[in-house]
Parts: sequence; structure tokens; C-alpha cells
Amino acid sequence: MNNIYVFGECMVELRADKALNSSQNSVSAINSSESDASSKILKQSFAGDVINTAIYLKRTFPELNAHFVSAIGKDVFSSDMLSFIKKERIGSQFVFQSEHKIPGLYAIETDDTGERTFTYWRENSAARDIMQFIEADHLQAFNSGDVFFYSGISLAVIQPHDRAKFWTLIRQLKSKNVSIVFDPNYRARMWQTPKHAQQQFELAFEHADIALPGVDDFVELYGLNTTEQVYQFCQQYNLKELIIKNGPAQLFISVNGHNQTIDITPVENVVDTTSAGDSFNGVYLGARMQGIAVEQAIELASRAAGFVIQHKGAIVPAEIFQHFVEQQLLLPTS
Repeated sequence: MNNIYVFGECMVELRADKALNSSQNSVSAINSSESDASSKILKQSFAGDVINTAIYLKRTFPELNAHFVSAIGKDVFSSDMLSFIKKERIGSQFVFQSEHKIPGLYAIETDDTGERTFTYWRENSAARDIMQFIEADHLQAFNSGDVFFYSGISLAVIQPHDRAKFWTLIRQLKSKNVSIVFDPNYRARMWQTPKHAQQQFELAFEHADIALPGVDDFVELYGLNTTEQVYQFCQQYNLKELIIKNGPAQLFISVNGHNQTIDITPVENVVDTTSAGDSFNGVYLGARMQGIAVEQAIELASRAAGFVIQHKGAIVPAEIFQHFVEQQLLLPTS
């Protein structure tokens, strides 16, 4: 397995930036009567759950090929986003460009414990129309042994009238022996009703080979509060690998019928929990694609996620993360 295709949305990210330069500090002093809100400075970047996963996978395992499947516009933000994707060495063959739509946008606030609050503007996002761009001949790029990864957010973004076409795509990929990976990543506000989300998630679990749910997804959507309850729910599906995340405490693993629980050492210096799950997914999937055993893949992914949440933003600067990979992650050598 050398190719992974991640399906979903990349968005324009706006984040409050408290690091003002000296000239800005002088201006702030002059305008000290103004409120903090009126003088807030926002830093613009790009992020999204599946693209974050692809970036951390590619940075950790550069020999693998990660491809982004999405739609953007032809505006300046879209042009910059495409450059960002290419700079991270993510394949853009399936990044289609809409004539009329633009990327979605979100603003993020982080509290003193690293927890986040999001505000979204994605009604006119080109990614909502992604299925209108995918044709039968595009499937020729996928081969037996490839991996196709998507999330609950990916599903929610798709226009409801296009979801039947998406499930046809998934069935076609499975017929070509492409491994299907699903992370629920439930966001209630993105769904018309919980029932709509349940229907789509259950189709996703039915088609998945690997599932990467968190207990918190099931608390909100199904009222299931424990790892054991989530495991029992997933027993109705034919999953080859099931990794259940339960916050910083532990991970439950079920691979081909063999179950175990792995304790995780919590990170003390949490700065920003954005992309904790995304970085975990990227390193875990990359490790598994490299043939690394499940337990070691979990260890690598947990350490990577622990590092990422000690930094601001979804994407840690490349040179900082690369130093971590080389000096601290200790990847196995062939």
C-alpha cells in the first residue's frame, strides 16, 4: 500500500494572533481605550480534518503518496490553498476547481486549557459539490491496495442529493480492493438531524475496513458513554481494524478479532487540541501502510498527537515537526 486518498474539505482558517510586533504594540498603546475585540489580529492559514491527516502522514512517511480529493474555487484563497497543498507534497490530481464556488472559512478561539471554539462559514464551499466533479474514468487512478480515507465531516459537507453518488463511489472502490477507512468525527451542527447522521454513519461503518472512532462521537450521537459500548455497537460490522479513542486516557484496539487496551500517558502542557485526532490518524495509517505492527503504530501515533497539541494551530510548522520526527519519534528502520 503506497497510495492514500483523503476525501473532504480544506478550509481557510482564521486564528487570533496575540504576537504583535513593536509597531503594532505602539499603535495598541495609542488606542488603549479601544476594546480587545476591535484590535484583534487574525492569522490566516489552511486546515481541515482529512487534509491535516494527509499532511502528518506525508511528513512522517515521505515515501508514501498522499492525495487530496476535494473541490476549491478559482479565487485568490483557492490559489494559495492549492500552493499550500503542493508545498506539503500532497497530490492534487483530484483537487477540482469550481467556476462559481469558493473555499469554506472558519475562525477558531482557544481557551487556557487548549480547548477550541469554532465559527464556520461554509455554505458556499466548493467542497460541497465535490461529487459533481468525480466521473467513472477518475476511478482508473485507484488500484488494489490503495487506501481511501474520509470522515463524518466529509460526509456532512457533501450536498445531501449527492450522497447516493458517494456511496456508489465507495462500493466501486471496494470492488477494486481499495481499503476504506472511516473516522466518524461527528459535528452535530453540520447535520439536519441526528437521525440523518446516524443513517450515513451506519452506511460508513458497513463499508469500512478500518474505523477510527472516538467515544465522544458516540456520546453525542448514540448516547453510548464507554469504550465497551462503542465496541459492542461496532460488532455488527465487518471491520478488520477498530481503534477506539477515549480522550487522553486509553485506546481500545480490535484487529481481526484480537482485542487489547493500551494506556496513554496524558500530555501536561496542552496548548491547542486542534488536530490531535487528525495527526494521530495520519501517523497511525502511515505506519500501518508501512507494515508496522498495530501496537507500535499506536505508540507512534499517540506520541505524534501529544507533540502536536503542544503547539498552536492545526498544522505545526514543517521544520518543527520534522525535527520531532527525526529526534524524538524514533521510527523503526527497515
